[in-house]
Amino acid sequence: MTIARATGTIATDAIPQPRLIPFEAPWSWLAAGWRDLWRIPVLSLGYGSAFAIAAAVLAATLAARDLQALFPVLAGGFLIVGPLAAVGLYEASRCLASGEPIHPMGIVRASLAARGQLMFFGALLMLAYLLWVRIAFLLLALFLGTTTLPPPVQFMPLLLFTPAGLGLLSVGSIIGGGIAALIFAVSAVSVPLLVAHRTDAITAARASLAAVASNPKPMALWAALIAALMAVGFATLLIGLVFAFPLIAHATWHAYEDIYAAQVTPAVENKPGISAHEP
Repeated sequence: MTIARATGTIATDAIPQPRLIPFEAPWSWLAAGWRDLWRIPVLSLGYGSAFAIAAAVLAATLAARDLQALFPVLAGGFLIVGPLAAVGLYEASRCLASGEPIHPMGIVRASLAARGQLMFFGALLMLAYLLWVRIAFLLLALFLGTTTLPPPVQFMPLLLFTPAGLGLLSVGSIIGGGIAALIFAVSAVSVPLLVAHRTDAITAARASLAAVASNPKPMALWAALIAALMAVGFATLLIGLVFAFPLIAHATWHAYEDIYAAQVTPAVENKPGISAHEP
């Protein structure tokens, strides 16, 4: 017996051809995401609230240990885990687009259907994040001669007004930006692919890389918009994350649909959810 999603399947040995999209496409994704958010505000803002509370707890933990200098690292970590945390919102947007009713158990089933591949993909993202943190401390030792973060009152002047601090800031920004760009390219549409179609994490990551490589300018705009929304979310004492997180999640689903949804093999039956077919 073969299990297939009604929205389509992707063979693990082939990557679908990404659709070429116009430069301004990310704005339409945000508009569609905004509409989805307010069609299901309780679910969307509930996810956003949970995300903001988690960020607040971690930020308070860092502050209690006098590690405020690690706030940018914390923000980077949330950008990395965000696609995995938004699985339920991807499924909700899929249901809205197809006219299916949205049920809590259906969202849970969608999250569990690809849990093995999602966990594997999450482990890859976590390794990248840990590499990012490790490089940050290595640069700290290289430029400042210590792996111990100075107190916040001393750290910002040291970072901004000394040659060593400016060197750390410049090199760290270049390396961190490169790692962030790679992580974005790998995860831009891979998690929606894993949720909507029966594929593996490596194929989904390759498909995401192909989408970014085929549409470098619009995907660069999309990355900038995500970074800006998350920055506003953190700058507003995390209140903005309540809205920014679900908005980005819903918009990411529409990004996937715009680039890949029409490129996959149609399912045998047009029934919602997961259906079983005899070979």
